[in-house]
Amino acid sequence: MLRIGLTGGIGAGKSTVADMLAGRGAVVVDADQIAREVVAPGGPAYEAVVARFGAGILGPDGAVDRPALARVAFSDAAALADLNAITHPVIGAVLLERLASLDSPDGASPEHPGSRSLEPGPSGVVGGVAVAVIPLLGPAHVDALRLRAVVVVDCPTEVAVRRLAEGRGMTEADAMARVAAQPSREQRNALADYVVENATSVEDLAVQVEALWAWLHTLPAH
Repeated sequence: MLRIGLTGGIGAGKSTVADMLAGRGAVVVDADQIAREVVAPGGPAYEAVVARFGAGILGPDGAVDRPALARVAFSDAAALADLNAITHPVIGAVLLERLASLDSPDGASPEHPGSRSLEPGPSGVVGGVAVAVIPLLGPAHVDALRLRAVVVVDCPTEVAVRRLAEGRGMTEADAMARVAAQPSREQRNALADYVVENATSVEDLAVQVEALWAWLHTLPAH
């Protein structure tokens, strides 16, 4: 199975690209979804996160209130570093396990935990491409997850900030803080084997994803 990494800054549209690839037959394993699972009550990072950040980040049901946690973490570099130190190793281990399981005969099922795939695309390939969506993808992920290629979804910072304000209800200051806490566009693009520009319309993005899908099928799995 061909493994690729998909990344992009917050607001760039990597989830939309991932869904388009799933619609063409790829199996998507999303680190953001795993991040939610590991801090859920009973999850492997839940107790450590609550111990570090306190009961103020919990909702009435005892679950982590992710916006409340984000407000604390993204306003303080030390707090964000602590959160990453707690969650990233656990997320990485689960991500690696799920990618490895996709190599088994029944691993590419849409019901497989943490993955999604839809009907085959024009290529007829289902499960032949595994997409690891990793917001903070770095060189270490390429080696650890045996990624064949890195695809970056890119857009100007002002476009990302506008999307976060319009789509997620963030203030401009909150959106800028979230963008600033991530690697720069230049750092991400330096890792890219393929860049998808997502600054205009969904229609334009779909054309680019179709070209990306064709390119992926020119790559050897190993």
